[in-house]
Amino acid sequence: MPYSRSLVWLRRDLRLSDNVALAAAASASREVVLAFNLDPVLLASGRVGAPIVQTFFCALGALRAALRERGSDLALLQGDAERTIPGFARRIGAQAVFFNEDYEPAALARDAAVVKELAHARMEAHAFLDHVVLGAGEVRTDANAPYKVFTPFARRWRDRYALAPRLPVASERASRGKLVARAEIGETREVPEPREFGFAASHAYPMCSEAAAREQLDAFFESGAAERYRDERDRPALAGTSKLSVHLRAGTIGIRTCFARAFEAKATSPSATQIDTWINELIWREFYQTILKEFPHVDGAPFIEAARRIPWRDDPKAFARWCEGTTGYPIVDAAMRQLNTTGWMHNRLRMIVASFLTKDLLIDWRAGERYFEQRLADADLAQNNGGWQWAASTGTDAAPYFRVFNPVLQSKKFDPDGAFIRSMLPELAHVPSPAIHAPWERGPLMLRDYPMPIVDHHAARERTLAVYAPVLGKSARA
Repeated sequence: MPYSRSLVWLRRDLRLSDNVALAAAASASREVVLAFNLDPVLLASGRVGAPIVQTFFCALGALRAALRERGSDLALLQGDAERTIPGFARRIGAQAVFFNEDYEPAALARDAAVVKELAHARMEAHAFLDHVVLGAGEVRTDANAPYKVFTPFARRWRDRYALAPRLPVASERASRGKLVARAEIGETREVPEPREFGFAASHAYPMCSEAAAREQLDAFFESGAAERYRDERDRPALAGTSKLSVHLRAGTIGIRTCFARAFEAKATSPSATQIDTWINELIWREFYQTILKEFPHVDGAPFIEAARRIPWRDDPKAFARWCEGTTGYPIVDAAMRQLNTTGWMHNRLRMIVASFLTKDLLIDWRAGERYFEQRLADADLAQNNGGWQWAASTGTDAAPYFRVFNPVLQSKKFDPDGAFIRSMLPELAHVPSPAIHAPWERGPLMLRDYPMPIVDHHAARERTLAVYAPVLGKSARA
């Protein structure tokens, strides 16, 4: 074997199974050590919030416990990775460092700096594709250009996958007998509590571990939810989604595991089209990750160049009401209360509230994107950015700019009896189902402690179209 001892540097892949870097390290080394680095600068940057911090710390604790059960340990480091990773690798006598790629611009810069330092220390570095199935550069047009629209990307992705499926790797089995004993690793820091870095913990935030992820995947398929997915995924009052986004973000489950399970179920299920809809959502994830890698300017700027000229409104009071869930539109407010309370929001609701902020209030999508970063346990730059730019019509979406969600119609369609709204807005518990989507229409007595709408949707829509048309009309895009 090339190496007597190697270090596996974990980041967004907090698991032992289906982990490409761990499998490769185990194959190439007699011994392996796993480590994770806590970056105080990132934790203080404002780009992460309490839910995702608690989720990652939870996953780290579970992974450390799993490794200790095997007689090894997870080394927890803290500081600048450019210093801590080479330093720890040197301390344990590692000849190489293995890690899985991350497409975020800041992560790419960090990794390049660490690789450079490793080279100075005469240690080899090996990077692997793990957080997506098909990497940026693998799914391209006939002209060898990156796709900018999802539908043709998805077709090509499916063609590539069908030719050579990327199945889960047997990393846990490969690492058996190769994990370095805990005593040889030495003492590293304890798994921190969120409050150590200024974050408040909550029992309402999702629990995250490899075992929990596997249980969630099993429940999604064994409960029949996967076979009802297309019909129920947009209903926030139903358990119609996989709830795996948190685990995919922390990497407590491998994306190849998800695809393999889905394609296997699709092949034998009479509800194949239902399951195929979930597969399509996973491909959306692949698409947005690819967009971030191929077009890194989307981190902070619109994908469409012309969209830089949209004159967003500066309205702190309206933004605050959107954040608090007091806009006067029940479906919007219920969604924001779900986010603020649980660290998660149903995907249909993410589209509704994003459309409301950008199209009804005409507030910059970046303000909403940042708020989601601070409130979501599954906050992922590629997915979050892609979703916000889709809603704001500044991104890769092929639909016209004049798509504006009507929050009342969305509410009637996807929460018809108001069950979700009532679960989040107890002040509307007394409102009968026909009125709960627009209670102000029944008069002020129906509202009681609930506010009047912050804006008239129809007037706001006309205002937005008037603003967007000169910027994103056909002539502006040409």
